[in-house]
Amino acid sequence: MTTPDSGPDSAPVDAASAAAAGPAENLHPVKLIGGGPGAWDLITLRGQTALHEADVIVADHLGPTPFLDQLCDISSKKLVDASKLPYKKQVAQEEINRMLVEYTQAGYKVVRLKGGDPFVFGRGFEEITALAEAGIACEVIPGVSSAYAVPGLAHIPVTQRGVVHAATVVSGHLPPGHEKSLVDWSALARSGATLSIIMGVRNASAIADALIYAGLAAAAPAAVIQEGSLADERVFRCQLEQLGATIAENSVEPPAVIVIGDVAGLEPSAQ
Repeated sequence: MTTPDSGPDSAPVDAASAAAAGPAENLHPVKLIGGGPGAWDLITLRGQTALHEADVIVADHLGPTPFLDQLCDISSKKLVDASKLPYKKQVAQEEINRMLVEYTQAGYKVVRLKGGDPFVFGRGFEEITALAEAGIACEVIPGVSSAYAVPGLAHIPVTQRGVVHAATVVSGHLPPGHEKSLVDWSALARSGATLSIIMGVRNASAIADALIYAGLAAAAPAAVIQEGSLADERVFRCQLEQLGATIAENSVEPPAVIVIGDVAGLEPSAQ
């Protein structure tokens, strides 16, 4: 399998130089693919077809990158690493946008591979906007969002008849009270909806405290699912007030999904 930023001689090496000669007459549309929650066989058939046809794959860390050789002939393609790893490698969104435009202008069939779904905290709209401004079409191929799929894989329904009729997807990458946070944690505490929180491992204690302060019961059921859909998936259930301690005691690391609400306390045998 090719490594990120490497590939066969036939694959593009310097898209900027190729693009400088001017765009091809008939540009291939970029295909923006959601890779699902992690396991390679959860990507859609349409997504697999696009990967087979691609010349260049610009891939996120959370996409099913380690399994690309099971999805397509990766040795014939250029694989470009566009990871945004917390506290580690961060490829700027502007740089990703530039690569998508320039590889396409160089005449190649480009796939943008993301984890989950491109439009659920995937910044997909920023990418199709950049492509549109460059006169490049984009086909969106939805993916299975980890916000709902990962709880489902752990037998936790985000909605359930007679229990809860609403579910909210929340980003926890900023702690409650942060000046840039757009999340109203107090309103969420009062909503009665299941909360499916992604990117919230680092701020789990602060999130739990904010929800309890806003009136959500300290004993409300919660669950943490790490590496959902993969072989090393782990599931931990606890009360909301124990959320931070549970994550710390079990050395939970991202990616993980946190579920808060009555559904997190359901067991299949009790249905």
